[in-house]
Amino acid sequence: MKPAPTASKQPFLTDVKTLRDRARKHIEEGAVTAGYGGDPAAVVKVLNDALATELVCVLRYKRHYFMAQGIHAGPVATEFQEHAAEEQEHADRIAERIVQLGGEPNFSPDGLLSRSHSEYVEGKDLVDMIKEDLVAERVAIASYQEIVRWLGLDDPTTRGMLEGILAVEEEHADDLVNLLKKLGS
Repeated sequence: MKPAPTASKQPFLTDVKTLRDRARKHIEEGAVTAGYGGDPAAVVKVLNDALATELVCVLRYKRHYFMAQGIHAGPVATEFQEHAAEEQEHADRIAERIVQLGGEPNFSPDGLLSRSHSEYVEGKDLVDMIKEDLVAERVAIASYQEIVRWLGLDDPTTRGMLEGILAVEEEHADDLVNLLKKLGS
């Protein structure tokens, strides 16, 4: 039988008056409160790299959608289009969080590939396109796993957002593996 957990030495919640006073005193800091444990500038830098990764993925999926050809192109192109839309949603969520942390999302095409964790590889045929997208998804999965661990408990909002994005990236990888199996590759 496990012993019952013990209560921490500090109160569960800061008294309401103190919370209200802090909120008024630092109102210009927006979403970043005294309880934020991270370094906003460092988190914004990491998130801008993640934003670049998502934007590169959107562009690659869009190209693959338009370039998909062959007897199996229809369902594969549809999958590419769905993934492009979901990657765009990820980019939007990341950009919104960057602003909440007091930063500026970097949408500049200059250096987009150098900031991105994934590469932009066009692929020569349908199977090659799927494989390149799968490689990019695996890169994104590994990157988000590392970022989530790095954030730890310091920034639960960003961590939660990235965990949600990570789950979708894992679904994308699974979708792509299944497409490869259906195509016999």
